[in-house]
Amino acid sequence: MTDPSRGRVVVIGAGPAGLAAAVAAADAGASVVMINEAAQSGGQIWRRDVNGAMPDRARDLFVRAEAASIMHRTCSTVIDARSVDGGHLLTIERGGSDPMDSPTETVGSTGELFASRVILATGARELFLPFPGWTLPGVVGVGAIQAMVKGGLDVRGKRIIIAGSGPLLVAVAASIAARGANILMIAEQAPALRMMAFSAGLLRAPRIARDALGYAAAISPKAFHFGSWVVAAHGESGVRQATITDGRRERTIDCDYLCIGYGLVPNTELAQLIGCGLSTRGVDADENQETTVPGVYAAGECVGVAGVDAAIAEGTIAGFAAGGARERAASHHRDREGARAWGRRLESTFALRPELRKLATAETIVCRCEDVRLGSIDPAWTPRQAKLYARVGMGPCQGRVCRPSLEHLYGWGQDRVRAPIYPSLLSTLAAHGADHDTRGAK
Repeated sequence: MTDPSRGRVVVIGAGPAGLAAAVAAADAGASVVMINEAAQSGGQIWRRDVNGAMPDRARDLFVRAEAASIMHRTCSTVIDARSVDGGHLLTIERGGSDPMDSPTETVGSTGELFASRVILATGARELFLPFPGWTLPGVVGVGAIQAMVKGGLDVRGKRIIIAGSGPLLVAVAASIAARGANILMIAEQAPALRMMAFSAGLLRAPRIARDALGYAAAISPKAFHFGSWVVAAHGESGVRQATITDGRRERTIDCDYLCIGYGLVPNTELAQLIGCGLSTRGVDADENQETTVPGVYAAGECVGVAGVDAAIAEGTIAGFAAGGARERAASHHRDREGARAWGRRLESTFALRPELRKLATAETIVCRCEDVRLGSIDPAWTPRQAKLYARVGMGPCQGRVCRPSLEHLYGWGQDRVRAPIYPSLLSTLAAHGADHDTRGAK
């Protein structure tokens, strides 16, 4: 009798790349399991909106995924992975509440799943750069304010400053302005001349240009300030003011929310744990999205931040390749290359200015989980020394916020990754403690 787990493709992540990968792999005839941390698919970019419709491309992929024979495991997090018997054994912990849960699968339960082939679609997270006052309540990520508004946060009449870098600033500003928010300023750190060249280049990308014009039309032209960035947030129990500079003069503005985001950082921890190599942009993958570990593929922003089009193209290629349909995968290479060109433009246009490395003072908290201040860290340390000597990255976020910040400030390289890659229940650690101990010693 054939083992049903043989030939199984496990997709980790259910954003645009994960959905596209799962649909393609199922279409190629593979048995597919899609693992998703959230209760619903879509990832951060296609998070379900309680008051709005989903984009057409999202709706199309949702419908195709529902029609395909895909086992969707929601509210589930892969905390460990190891190579066994020609495949990979994934340790999965349930950490949420899903109304579709099986009666035998409860919150906090742990299980293992064998995958013949794995597709990593783990996405990216926001990059935050510390400055005085950035830990005040009301100072939030750009993506976070969008998620909260989609979840029902009322921002009508709220005075909001959006600052940082990248096209997400304008997209989020437009979406929350449509909910009645008062967008006081969009402070983009990229210089005005660079932004003018970027805008002119949009003429070669009609769909993106149309979206950009739609976003910009929702916001007053007076709100846009290029070559500007936040140097401090002020308040007692919450943010009340923000100080903005253009490098020559400063001004302080009253606000109710200060939303910050300096781009995205690929989530590569699981890939590193499996043993996949990294490039300068994210997980290293070949023309068929296969990583340096045979049978493990990667797609979307964990490979490099290049937008939704690239994520869908890469996910489709990875799905077909993992499902054994290499020719069908190759037919999407051109779509991917065109989308990646857009990603390279984003990278050059929104490159971060050196002044941002000098915002934090010795008293500024850089590791929020452990309350570690910048003055407690020696720039000559390695990430490992900062963890051992000052507990940097030892808190609940496991360094996902502070480590990229300090890498940017000090040019640190990647720290090694050990299981579990997410904070886990003691019952999970007890059940898999012997294996963790053995692998942690390597």
